Amino acid sequence: MGISQDSWHKRRATGGKRVQPRKKRKFELGRPTAATRIGAKRIHTVRVRGGSEKFRALRLDSGNFSWPSEGQTRKSRIIDVVYNSSNNELVRTKTLVKNAIVSIDGTPFRQFYEAHYALPLGRRKGARLTEEETANLHKKRSKRNEKKYQARQERSKVEPSLEEQFLNGRILACIASRPGQCGRADGYILEGKEL
Repeated sequence: MGISQDSWHKRRATGGKRVQPRKKRKFELGRPTAATRIGAKRIHTVRVRGGSEKFRALRLDSGNFSWPSEGQTRKSRIIDVVYNSSNNELVRTKTLVKNAIVSIDGTPFRQFYEAHYALPLGRRKGARLTEEETANLHKKRSKRNEKKYQARQERSKVEPSLEEQFLNGRILACIASRPGQCGRADGYILEGKEL
């Protein structure tokens, strides 16, 4: 028995049985789930109706995540699946699906923030920075450049809950793409009410 996407095999809303109008058709077929897991990238292509292709991600370990309030997108490593509103089983098995809440590596976003605002982010109070990091933050700049960075720093506020996540190095994000259909796990960082 193949997987079928038709509706005529289901009962009516009243509970009555439907008469089978025809045998199964190719256009009614369904396919097994991708059940994308975290691991070294593994993608299969599937030939679909009309000759198009779908990209079935079986394993993924990274994706492009955007930081909405900063308008920035960076490629980041997916560390873990934290929550899924549809099914706890998907959290236990670490399955990547659309709208799954995952924790990602915060380093690419921290590096952007520190380069753009010349302010430390996700550093403990009194923590010692390496010489390279100190040099980047306290680089000698022209007066014009210094003025530009000061103007940026006025709107450099990061909400406390997100700053706390940067301290741990892991940020919560939501997957917005469909890994089993397009072969990618892209999404956005959770902020504000969503967090």
